[in-house]
Amino acid sequence: MIDGNPFLSDSFTSIWAKHFNAGDMGLEVAPFRPLRFVKQGKLPFLINSGGTLTKGVDYELQENIGPELNGKVLLVYDVPTYFESGTKEKHKNLGFYATKQYPGYLIALEEYKDIAHFMSSTFSKSSRYKLNKYKRRLEECFDIDYRMWFGHIPKDEYDSLFKDFRRLLEKRFDDKGTVNNNLDTKEWEFYKEVAYPMILQKKAALFVIYDTGEPISVTLNYFSDTVVFDAITVFDIDYSKFHLGSVTVMKLIEWCIENKYGKLDFSKGFFEYKTRWANKTYDFEYHIYYDTTVLRSKSIAFALKTLFNLKQYLRDKRLNEKLHKLKFKLRNNAATPQNVPQYTFTEMDVNFDPSGLTPIDFKHAEHTNLKPIAFEFLYLNSESMKNLKIYLAKEDHLDYIFLGASKGIGVSISPRTEFIQKQS
Repeated sequence: MIDGNPFLSDSFTSIWAKHFNAGDMGLEVAPFRPLRFVKQGKLPFLINSGGTLTKGVDYELQENIGPELNGKVLLVYDVPTYFESGTKEKHKNLGFYATKQYPGYLIALEEYKDIAHFMSSTFSKSSRYKLNKYKRRLEECFDIDYRMWFGHIPKDEYDSLFKDFRRLLEKRFDDKGTVNNNLDTKEWEFYKEVAYPMILQKKAALFVIYDTGEPISVTLNYFSDTVVFDAITVFDIDYSKFHLGSVTVMKLIEWCIENKYGKLDFSKGFFEYKTRWANKTYDFEYHIYYDTTVLRSKSIAFALKTLFNLKQYLRDKRLNEKLHKLKFKLRNNAATPQNVPQYTFTEMDVNFDPSGLTPIDFKHAEHTNLKPIAFEFLYLNSESMKNLKIYLAKEDHLDYIFLGASKGIGVSISPRTEFIQKQS
């Protein structure tokens, strides 16, 4: 059990009920407190409030099972095994199945005194050098600010930030060519409404990396008394050269240790970065309880267990990933694929005279394709964004000239794309 589970808080459960159960908070079933349950359809089948949108619920099953369970089936979604919730003991007339659904990953931080201690204990010298280089280079090249919105955030700032949050998620998953359930309108409206009061109550936070005041990485976190749950995280793919994901994890670890949180939980689902950072793995289980004296209850429970085992088998075969990509294609069948240019750099004299060349601002819509190219130039040459100047080139073999404080390059684009307008 964990103390102060955010997904059992009044804010989380009441707002979930508003969005997904017509405002009905559901029933308390005494043996399963503090969980609440809502009915599903016409069958005697109930699920826990919060459904699959929590990052882990816990409960203690009381010894005395009352008449509330007569003829019913109860499903508890997303119970992390390290919570040690539920029971595998026999109770009279109460059947129980636990079906494994997703892997979970977390970083146990209790033994570390600071981020340097964690890094030296976890990564080799060469890996630490690379990870610290990403952060250092990011800060050298841009005007970077880190902010954990925790306990306070102006409402207008929050609304603006959530717009940027969604924009970055859409950009990220359009690039991956797959769907993300968090972006479904109903789910997103729930996240937007629930996070604000929970931030004020210190049950949630938004961790943001800003470049010159613009969000380039956003993470929605939830908090128990001892655990930080990483719920949704995204970064601007234009900054991929700077490994914003790794920088975000390092800053979250640093914040957790400084604020005495013992675990940073990446929650359910496999992603490569989780295996690289986590030092503990666990499973998410679905718990199914049923009345063993009623045939219909036994049948529903067995059917649920069979269904969930099948879904996990399909996940293990990665068929869910193929399905997400297919859904993305069906939703975006009219979209024109983005033409990602290939490019090469040519060394130039930094004292090159750009007189007579047309300056370019890649913040304008027609030149946004230049952004990742410009960022690679900054990264490779430790140049600062504030010193970068871009010009259209006149040479036949070059398309652009990039000039920094100490480095100059020519850029050749292949194939030629419509956004390049050569001077006559």
